Amino acid sequence: MRAATCPPADTRLPSGFSVRLLAGVRVRDGGGTVIGGDLASVLYLKPPAARSLSGDGTVQVRDPVTAALCRLLLDRGFAAPWWSQAPAPDRAATDVTVVVPVRDRPDGLARLLAALPPGVPVIVVDDGSIDQAGCARIAARHGATVRWHARPRGPAAARNTGLAGVTTPFVAFCDSDVVPVRGWLAGLRRHFDDPALGLVGPRVLGPEPRPGDNWISRYEAARSALDLGAAPAGVRPHGRISYLSSACLLARVTAVRAGFDQSLRVAEDVDLVWRLVSAGWRVRYEPGCVVRHEHRSTFAAWLGRKAYYGTGASLLAGRHGAAVAPLVLTPWMAAVGVSALAQRRWSLPVATVVAALTTLRIGRRLTRSRRPLATAAALTARGVTAVARQTTSALLRHHWPLALGAAVWSHRARRALLVAAVVDGALDHRADRPALDPVRFFVARRLDDLAYGAGLWAGAARTRSAGALIPSLRMTRRR
Repeated sequence: MRAATCPPADTRLPSGFSVRLLAGVRVRDGGGTVIGGDLASVLYLKPPAARSLSGDGTVQVRDPVTAALCRLLLDRGFAAPWWSQAPAPDRAATDVTVVVPVRDRPDGLARLLAALPPGVPVIVVDDGSIDQAGCARIAARHGATVRWHARPRGPAAARNTGLAGVTTPFVAFCDSDVVPVRGWLAGLRRHFDDPALGLVGPRVLGPEPRPGDNWISRYEAARSALDLGAAPAGVRPHGRISYLSSACLLARVTAVRAGFDQSLRVAEDVDLVWRLVSAGWRVRYEPGCVVRHEHRSTFAAWLGRKAYYGTGASLLAGRHGAAVAPLVLTPWMAAVGVSALAQRRWSLPVATVVAALTTLRIGRRLTRSRRPLATAAALTARGVTAVARQTTSALLRHHWPLALGAAVWSHRARRALLVAAVVDGALDHRADRPALDPVRFFVARRLDDLAYGAGLWAGAARTRSAGALIPSLRMTRRR
């Protein structure tokens, strides 16, 4: 597998490019201190940069100071690109080619091709369909070029075959089980005004709700692994968004020329994203652009797909090491988590003391803040929230076989597992507001975790590597 190419040396943002601070980012000290980002860190802004922040948190590139500030806010996860107007309607694009891998999905292929903007070049790669003539007829009807694999080689290989025939600067990968919503292409394309951007992905939602939808379809509409939420973000390992789905992606051809890893039948999209990030490219998630995806809605197929996703973790661990770690903790975060799990009389006092000492330690380092302790407390609170979230995920998803084994022998383990399951389900139901009652949502949520975790452990056994199960302990947390 060839390594990803590097971005250009000059990644200055063009004049007029704008960014806006993300929800949850806090500005203090008259604009001089910005708190948040993917690493829960602090930025100190000099007066010229602080003055360039508008009241709504928007910054526009006008000079070297604002260009540097916009780049810093983007790269540290404090802001996302912002435009004052909606994207122009999708139209024939002379600089984008759409690549569609397909195998035995003629109806889906026809639906996708009909939804693409007229005049956009399309390469359909038939990955060993039984009825290749039927696929060719559908492609010809929509003016698409067709390439064939005599036998199935997998979606990664099919995308690479299509990529080899692309002559435009940009390529869109669209699976045959998605239907783009109007405005998707123009909305994604304008992100590439950033010369450092290599890849951007839209929000992947399920089909429009239908009266006959079963409980699995309604759960997937709210909790699909492909739906990464309503907030834009930079994509990086251990970031708020750490991967993109290959169901639909728009890429700069020079960034992805090495292609997908054809040896991977699962997680090849995650691998591509992480290789690009490692090479220095920026990757973004844009939920303002949407495609509709046909989720699996029968019980066996749905559960099997969840387990299948889990098997990819060990393959990624062999390529990217700690990037796939299920928990990423600093020593003080680990101490808080262990104290909570111990459920002893000393647990709350110890966790409180650790958090207080951490706040004081961080506060002493924030010498340029007007309110160092308040700022440090905000950062510590984010860390405690991260501990709770990661610990719950470990108990219910990544390490549930260990947690279940411990629960057989320990009443404290049983209590921890029960509390985590109930609280997690209740909070998710409240946040996601699914068209599903709490009981069935809770059952689906737990089955989702059990299936993914089973796949993860099966993958670890198959590769004879526990890399995807081992937490990562960072001795220091970057500011």
